[in-house]
Amino acid sequence: MKRTFAIGDIHGGLKALLQVLNALEITAEDTVIFMGDYVDGWSESAQVLDFLIAFSEKINCIFIKGNHDVWCEEWLHTAAANPTWYLHGGKETIASYDGFSTEEKQQHITFLKSMPLYHLDPENRLFLHAGFTSMHGVERELFKGNFYFDRTLWEMALAMDGSIDKDHATYPKRLQHYKEIYIGHTPTTNFGETIPMNAANIWNVDTGAAFTGKVTAMNIETKAYFQSDALPSLYPNEKGRN
Repeated sequence: MKRTFAIGDIHGGLKALLQVLNALEITAEDTVIFMGDYVDGWSESAQVLDFLIAFSEKINCIFIKGNHDVWCEEWLHTAAANPTWYLHGGKETIASYDGFSTEEKQQHITFLKSMPLYHLDPENRLFLHAGFTSMHGVERELFKGNFYFDRTLWEMALAMDGSIDKDHATYPKRLQHYKEIYIGHTPTTNFGETIPMNAANIWNVDTGAAFTGKVTAMNIETKAYFQSDALPSLYPNEKGRN
């Protein structure tokens, strides 16, 4: 049976990613949609990108671009470190590239540049890193940075708290366009949850791997999820983005 998995933010935690993929027992029939933020946090950001490039040669993958991936791409291209990025995981990512050749870095630039900002599947399920603001849907979004920075979509869904029926006139138009929406970017650990969260028709699969949480993969058909160990236990001598 063909399966589709959405994998939340990884943030340089290659050990956690490998744990999750081993648990999934991925086959060539499966599709894996990565929700962005592959880098910045733990010590293996460059190694995560290396692994994903090789992984995609064997498995059908879709790699959504996150805000940290945008920053990393800029640094790889210009060698100029965005100050905000440097303080939020960029320092560790730069260190992870020690020993990488110019050609290897160029391969990563090409990989990052190829990433879409969102993916809409045949079942009208939307996958993107953060959110969008246009009431007309992602195709009418004016500021493309919202796809990897916006938090208002998730905040709106949480604030609804199931109080408005989807057929009601006041149901948010942003949510009416898609059967389901899958996001990362805003850790569920911010809300005291260590597992994926659901609000309205949105599923948030960022379970705080950048900090004290885990990397999570969700089967989008069954909603079964698989998690790594908590990242601090896998990198005991590091702080992540704490």
